[in-house]
Amino acid sequence: MQIPMPSDAESSTGHPESQVSEAVAAMVAAARRRAARDGDRQVDTAHLLHSVLESDREVWELLEGGAPQLGRLLGYLVQRSVGYGLKWQGSVEDSGALPAVADQPGGAAGWSPSASAALECAVCRARRRGVELAEGIDLFAGLVADRECRAVEVLDAAGVDVELLAVRLGTGREEA
Repeated sequence: MQIPMPSDAESSTGHPESQVSEAVAAMVAAARRRAARDGDRQVDTAHLLHSVLESDREVWELLEGGAPQLGRLLGYLVQRSVGYGLKWQGSVEDSGALPAVADQPGGAAGWSPSASAALECAVCRARRRGVELAEGIDLFAGLVADRECRAVEVLDAAGVDVELLAVRLGTGREEA
C-alpha cells in the first residue's frame, strides 16, 4: 500500500514536516514505512510512537519504568499487525482532542488527523524552546498532549503514567 506523501505546497503551507530535524525526519520515514507494511491507509500516532521509542534515548529516560517498560511498549507496538492494533485497521485516527492542521478534511494526505496535530504540536513546542526544528522529544510531547490518541492508548496499556509524563514534558491540558 502506498502512503500518500504531502506535496511541496502542503509541506510549506500546512503540514510541518519541513520543520523537523533530520532525526525526526528519519522517524517520520520509518513510521511511513511501518504504516505501509501494516496495510494502514495513514500514518497514525502509534506509528510515530514506535519510531520515537526506537530512536530517541532522551525519550527513554522519561519513562519511569526504565528498560522493562520500554520493552513492554515496543512489544505492544510490534504486535500491532498481529493482534493488538487490529481494532484500528481500516479506521482513521481522529481523537478530536487537538485540531487538525491541514486545510484538507481530516488532515494532510497520508496522515491521521491526530498524527498531523501531534507533529504540529511538536513544531510549536520547539519554537517555544527557541529552536527552529522539532526534535524527538518535541514529537513525543506532541503525542502525549493528545490524551485520546492511539499512542497514549499504547502508553496506558504498558503502565506509563501519562499524566505524570505530561507534567514532565510540559504538555498539560492548557497546552493541548
